[in-house]
Amino acid sequence: MSFTFFLVYALVGLAGATALWLLYRYGQERRYRRQPYVSSTARAGAAAPTPSKTPAYSIALVGDLGAVATNGRDPVINLLQDWQQQTGEAGAVVILGDNIYPTGLPAPTHPGRADAEHRLNAQLDALRPFAGRVIFLSGNHDWNKGRRDGYEYLLRQEAYVRDHLPTAHYLPARGCPGPATLQLPGNVLLVVLNTQWWVQHGTRPLGEAYGCTATTSREPFEQLRQVLAANQHQRIVVAGHHPLYSNAMHGGQFTTKQHVFPLLAVHKKAYLPLPVVGSLFPAYRRVVGAAEDMAHPRYRAMRRRLLRVLRDFPNIIYAAGHDHNLQYFQRRGGHYLVSGSGSKTAFVQKGGKATFTHEHKGFFVIEFYANGEAWLRTLEPGNQTGAVRATEPFRSRLYTAAAPSEAVAPTPAAASARAGSAG
Repeated sequence: MSFTFFLVYALVGLAGATALWLLYRYGQERRYRRQPYVSSTARAGAAAPTPSKTPAYSIALVGDLGAVATNGRDPVINLLQDWQQQTGEAGAVVILGDNIYPTGLPAPTHPGRADAEHRLNAQLDALRPFAGRVIFLSGNHDWNKGRRDGYEYLLRQEAYVRDHLPTAHYLPARGCPGPATLQLPGNVLLVVLNTQWWVQHGTRPLGEAYGCTATTSREPFEQLRQVLAANQHQRIVVAGHHPLYSNAMHGGQFTTKQHVFPLLAVHKKAYLPLPVVGSLFPAYRRVVGAAEDMAHPRYRAMRRRLLRVLRDFPNIIYAAGHDHNLQYFQRRGGHYLVSGSGSKTAFVQKGGKATFTHEHKGFFVIEFYANGEAWLRTLEPGNQTGAVRATEPFRSRLYTAAAPSEAVAPTPAAASARAGSAG
């Protein structure tokens, strides 16, 4: 009997402690959610003005546009168009994947095909007048959320983009893992990885039969190291859909609501309270992970191998989407971005290893100057249509280096947008 009472008291105590913890977390979240967070060490630099001269080259990094409004009033699309007009041919737009929600571009006979085309067309129409470069990446939603027939979805979307915006690059081509490289003006090199390849179920293209240069899952990392080593005279941006650092859901961070109402992950109206038990789902995502989470074995292995390469090269900028917020991490000489709030926003935990976080629609811009400086800027819409630009919540000088010599010719590895595929 005494053991039964002890067990009851223990369960009641556990429930009470969990309730207090959830109440504390909820109070904390209410104070900082949707407010920009800047680490104490970066606040002085974040307030500094950017150089007065026009940048030699700029890259807009826009992720997860898959739920854009198709009526011409989308705030991020309109903000991006304003940036395009100001930048002109001295810039590039990199679309970081998850271009069509919920499952990419279905077959022509699928009932969701028309809506998918409308969302993709809204992006293509906005990008068509741009005088600079346009580069599309794919994300897990573009591969039918990682399902076994996802490769077919990817190929359809790639063909659609090439047909309707022939000047755009869809990289890496044919769903290969990469790396694919694209030489940009200003001695800027863009290197693109298909990070979904490592976590995808079903067909994953590899080898000459699919037009890919890599023949094993490890070879892309060896090729990436070769590209980075051969191009240390350039300013390098590496882009992939999946982040390498994140204070948001795919990095194992969840809201109090998600602990109490775990079935919201299944349906947005499933408000069935399951306290204590509900915390098991976030714990699972944090420790074991779904295929799209950092904790998942495939994702974890890809991240570990990729960081092992990137950390050997100072001032590398890695840009990703996937989590629906804006985040910046400065880690071990590298710069890691999450720019995934192109059409949705979601909770992001402040602090930790992050230098900056914000749960807000918008995108990052990297500006490269002739004096060798590289600046990170944060562009956010100030109203519901994007006609007004919000006060910039964060900017940072990423690095200062000797101005790269324009006389240095790109190496063969840097000169082709088809590296990582057999072309």
